[in-house]
Amino acid sequence: MRDVFVAGAAVAPFGKHKDSTPAELGGASALDLMQSVGVSPDQVDTGFVGSVYGGSLIAQRVLQRVGISGQPIFSVENACASGGSAVNLAFQAIASGVADSAVVVGVDQLSTFGGGALPLTTADVEISQGVIMPATYAMRAQRYLHQAGADPQVLDRISVKNRGNGAHNPRAHFQKSVTLDDVAQSRMVADPLKLLHCCPNSDGAAALFLCSEDFGRDLTVDLVRMRASVVRSGQFHTSYRDMTWPDITERAARAAYEMAGITAADLDVVELHDAFAVAELLHAEALGLTERWKAHVAITAGEFDRDGRVAVSPSGGLLSRGHPVGASGVSQLCEMYWQITGTAGDLQVPGASVALTHTTGGGIFGVDNGACSVHVLTAD
Repeated sequence: MRDVFVAGAAVAPFGKHKDSTPAELGGASALDLMQSVGVSPDQVDTGFVGSVYGGSLIAQRVLQRVGISGQPIFSVENACASGGSAVNLAFQAIASGVADSAVVVGVDQLSTFGGGALPLTTADVEISQGVIMPATYAMRAQRYLHQAGADPQVLDRISVKNRGNGAHNPRAHFQKSVTLDDVAQSRMVADPLKLLHCCPNSDGAAALFLCSEDFGRDLTVDLVRMRASVVRSGQFHTSYRDMTWPDITERAARAAYEMAGITAADLDVVELHDAFAVAELLHAEALGLTERWKAHVAITAGEFDRDGRVAVSPSGGLLSRGHPVGASGVSQLCEMYWQITGTAGDLQVPGASVALTHTTGGGIFGVDNGACSVHVLTAD
């Protein structure tokens, strides 16, 4: 296994881009990436594009816009972990020696669906009975708050923290701070989740350049080592499921820590899958950032603030940055590349040298989530 490095990152700002197509959004981020890294299309050995709603051959339609055609090109759909899964496949190609360089793009355009919850597959017993993501996370929130004895206001605090971080992120869909009162007074979506506890349906794209150490020597950009890239799928069973414990996240994180040779205590900065405010509580515990049932205490104490013990979602997270499903995992890694290279601007976490990203999703019968990706980046 060879070392794998990130040599560049680019994000097409998230928001509503109804006049663009997924191919145009993805192509724009890929072009920015290629120009910033200083490589030509013929220097790219392979390409991967993660997308849920981009349609057939989205990878070819995106990458041909920047002259990448003829090489092995792959479209990847793995629910909310699509972008992270695309990165994992690129990581495997370079680590194994099959390729020396790869372009990875994540893209989705959700404004075409209008408002409301995203459509899920109907070929599923739970979804056919009316299960949607806001309702599922509302049930998780109710149970977590009860079981942990947590003040429901902790959900408001998460939204305030992440929206406050996103106010400084020019790539975020929402770039405005909110107050506890703003969150508390926003309309109810699924009790106890209110509108400002939920991420927006966004359009956007992000791109990442991965390469081997030998390839990177000829570049004039900063290289960041990708110490771990892990994807796990949900373990199917029809027995009781604990909605407060994302087993898939714990398993993926454990494998990533082992691959990277670190523990959760070594992390300086984390971007996790906060599609709903309660998700930060659940995944922080499963990632080992705090003890079980103690994430609400850590958040209230400011431990996950940008200047806290470990900065969680300094970019604003999905709550502020938005969630164009296939793009989220790649965007997280872009933000972490800038953190490690000290070029994150107003979002910079001082001394950030060990970073983790996490995406998970895919609500189907019999599993916690369908797919989960976890990545670790380090300065050395």
